[in-house]
Amino acid sequence: MKAQLLLTILASLAAAAPAPQSAPEISARGINDNELRDGACKDVTFIFARASTELGTMGSTVGPSTCEALKSDMRGRVACQGVGPAYTAALADNFLPKGTTDVAINEAKGLFELAASKCPGTQILAGGYSQGTAVIDNAVQQLSSQIQDQVKGVVLYGFTRNAQDNGGIPGFPKDKTKVYCALGDLVCSGTLIITAAHFTYSINVPAAARFLAGQIQ
Repeated sequence: MKAQLLLTILASLAAAAPAPQSAPEISARGINDNELRDGACKDVTFIFARASTELGTMGSTVGPSTCEALKSDMRGRVACQGVGPAYTAALADNFLPKGTTDVAINEAKGLFELAASKCPGTQILAGGYSQGTAVIDNAVQQLSSQIQDQVKGVVLYGFTRNAQDNGGIPGFPKDKTKVYCALGDLVCSGTLIITAAHFTYSINVPAAARFLAGQIQ
């Protein structure tokens, strides 16, 4: 019975998984941003973990949109980096105790550490959507206090560990964290039941980008 329920939930997740964003402003480059690993250091480094089944490393919905909004606000100052390829954003990984895999968490943690070591003067921003929120949540918890201080702001869209972690990232300042949980999005209540509300976070991107930009000193 439990296996059948799991398969039913996985099927509903797959049917409702985020569709690739066809908006012209989201290019293949934006879906696969790798600017921390491959590019020059910038004043600001934005690290993002995508939702389950999304394309690329940044995803194809709110990840690239948030990156572009930050770049528009802080022209020439922002490098965007998606979590991947070790983080595969597989649907079944949502059912693990941490809401994702240790491999994904370690990869994200490594990106924060890379930003701090490669670009010691950069101010780090981060974000995640759906399963990606669990990736960022767990990774930030594991950072040293020095690197946590370098992380200036985090946005979490459709936070799958919202109920479990009391609406924030344990051990990380709440005033540096912004959680977006749409009315009716049941993943924010400690379940993995996907409703239409889980796919409405594009409307929160402008406010999220303003919050992140406002955290930069």
